[in-house]
Amino acid sequence: MSDAEPSGTTGATGATGATRATGATKDLLVERDGPVLRVTFNRPERRNAMTWAMYDGLLAACAQAESDTEIRVMVVRGAGDEAFVAGTDIGQFAEFTGGDAGVAYERRMTRLLEAVAGVRVPTVAVITGYCVGAGLAIAASCDLRIAARGARFGVPIARTVGNCLSTGTVALLVDNLGPARTLDMVLRARLLDETEVAAAGFLSQVCELEEVDTAAEALVARLVEHAPLTMWATKQAVCRIMAARVPDDTDLVHRVYDSADFRAGVAAFVAKRRPTWTGT
Repeated sequence: MSDAEPSGTTGATGATGATRATGATKDLLVERDGPVLRVTFNRPERRNAMTWAMYDGLLAACAQAESDTEIRVMVVRGAGDEAFVAGTDIGQFAEFTGGDAGVAYERRMTRLLEAVAGVRVPTVAVITGYCVGAGLAIAASCDLRIAARGARFGVPIARTVGNCLSTGTVALLVDNLGPARTLDMVLRARLLDETEVAAAGFLSQVCELEEVDTAAEALVARLVEHAPLTMWATKQAVCRIMAARVPDDTDLVHRVYDSADFRAGVAAFVAKRRPTWTGT
């Protein structure tokens, strides 16, 4: 896991002309490439599972995209072909001591997802492999998504850890996938394939794995040419509509993260065994 703090300065320019940007660590690569800010979740050996430092780095990258007026598009992707992001690194949940920690975590996630959604420039998620848990939420917070065939999408927490989603995240999934599909996906702990989520309108494009980079760059080139204020105003309108109808969920989140089931789920996940749920 990375203990590196997010960088506060712009680093050296690489051989391709891309510049290491604010928020970059070894586990989260952030590069300024002309008018494009490129963010790569870089833990392929852990299917790019997110650490707290990676979340902080992504938040810093959003601030960079927001403040640098020369940036016109932000692209996020996972390193390797196996995963976009396979959720939060579950080992970190062992630090939680009760429901208050769960509430703080979900509030932190809400701030992050709002930051991704609220970036003034278009955001593009390039998805290969698993896009699960927090990875699905991050992708859903982006404006446009391109996926390679074979990608898998879901939130299997009813089978794995036994935590819950904030109402903001549930609203995000309902808006992108629909209420029936969201319930089916979460309650059955089912992973959806690219065909099913594309049918819901979640994906802008589906292509073969070897074509995904070309497709993503073509989309980025098109977005760079479009009117920035038109795109910004439309994004802001969507964010305001979302924010106006998300109710408080402190009681729900606190109860689940304070439960014996959640503690048992984390312990079982870390030990690589099946949890026994009691509903307490």
